[in-house]
Amino acid sequence: MAKNSVIDGRMTAHLDGGFVVFLIGMRINKPWKVHKWWPVFTAMPRMLRVLRQHPDLGLLGYHIALRPRGPIIVEYWRSVEDLTKFAHNHLQPHLAAWRMFNRHVGFTGDVGFWHETYVVAPGGYEAVYGNMPRFGLAAAGEHVAVARKGESAKERLHAKLAP
Repeated sequence: MAKNSVIDGRMTAHLDGGFVVFLIGMRINKPWKVHKWWPVFTAMPRMLRVLRQHPDLGLLGYHIALRPRGPIIVEYWRSVEDLTKFAHNHLQPHLAAWRMFNRHVGFTGDVGFWHETYVVAPGGYEAVYGNMPRFGLAAAGEHVAVARKGESAKERLHAKLAP
């Protein structure tokens, strides 16, 4: 089946154990200052390329949404330890990108950034996808029929995966 093929019906996501949802984005506050925001804009694709090439670093999956003022990336990580280890490792591209931001942009107001980190306990999530390709948490983990976890959101929360 092709990566973006629509799967008819209702599906859900399953991951064994806990995981981390990391939301990150940038905001282009002064669009005419391309020399300030372009390096920030291009830093994330380089990081994602490294993470795709090295699944052992802990990234399970991600999606990018482009908004008029900048991208938002939803990332799913195996653990908060993997996320912070990647962020602080001088051999990985994040630390260099962060230092570049501080040197060339800093807190001038030209470019904004933000991130939010959510640690999800085992079974502390619920998802449903209707007539969708494999997406979101289902693309980061296992994509299963709704019937295997429950027909309602209440049933799917904390559900054990049925055989």
